[in-house]
Amino acid sequence: MADFHHLQHVKEQSRSKKTLWITLLLTLFFTIVEIVGGLLSNSLALLSDSAHMISDVIALGLSMTAIYMASRQPDARFTFGYLRFEIIASFLNGLALAVISLGIFIEGIRRFLHPEPIQYGLMLAIAAIGLVVNLVLTIVLSRSMKEEDNLNVKSALWHFFGDLLSSVGVIVSALLILLTGRVWFDPLISLVIGGIIFIGGARITREAYLVLMESVPREFDLEAIRASIREVEGVEDVHEMHLWAVSTDHYSLTAHVFANENIQPFCIILNINETLKEKYGISHSTIQIEHAGINPHGEYGREFLKSRRTLAESRV
Repeated sequence: MADFHHLQHVKEQSRSKKTLWITLLLTLFFTIVEIVGGLLSNSLALLSDSAHMISDVIALGLSMTAIYMASRQPDARFTFGYLRFEIIASFLNGLALAVISLGIFIEGIRRFLHPEPIQYGLMLAIAAIGLVVNLVLTIVLSRSMKEEDNLNVKSALWHFFGDLLSSVGVIVSALLILLTGRVWFDPLISLVIGGIIFIGGARITREAYLVLMESVPREFDLEAIRASIREVEGVEDVHEMHLWAVSTDHYSLTAHVFANENIQPFCIILNINETLKEKYGISHSTIQIEHAGINPHGEYGREFLKSRRTLAESRV
């Protein structure tokens, strides 16, 4: 029997699930179109965009898996449920973006050194279709993000934002080649596309990395929270405090508290939990009440007891 009664460690993301299915099917179809078009036209910009589209298919597959995993109930082994898979998927998506961008840089430099002829007419036609498809998918994912905040969906959105810019870049490249006849515009635009993709991948990877390292989420000030807990009646000191995100908008906090012996500890814990929930939106907290003279705290505990005695003597 599950004992996780106070907080559901699951996410039901119906809007994100529906959006990702639609996006995945459209992306898979257009990826095939771009690969064929890139090979026929010999356009590196178009092929680099199709490579990015392949990464989109993989990213969306990971995102879909993460959403289904997040809906699974916690068990005796995974007591936090499967929410963290969302962050793992985001981390892998970010890395995929960075790796693809490096491949584009390498091939772009090679094309600069050894230019190749390009069928810019076909390149332009496919890029124009890609622009429309990517614009629609970016808008769909953006609307989904407004309803359900999700780093996983955000990573997928970055893929398509990169695709949108890629499509614009390919069109610009084709027009410049058409007007000037200089084929080096194709690898030049591909390098710009690669740079954009790398920046997006680095941002997603960093954000997922911070969650995986259980850093304090950027929207919280740990010292401000500590001060709020100390304002609760009966709390004399707060230490060994940790705050981290299991997944997007799913936070946990633990803290040790030296409490006044004359106040019921259950009341102190209840008031701390209410403060955290009402003031900071933190619903999952574990507070441990301690006595500095009983629980071993080394120099920290001795200094606390000394300062408390000094304060008591000054009041006499």
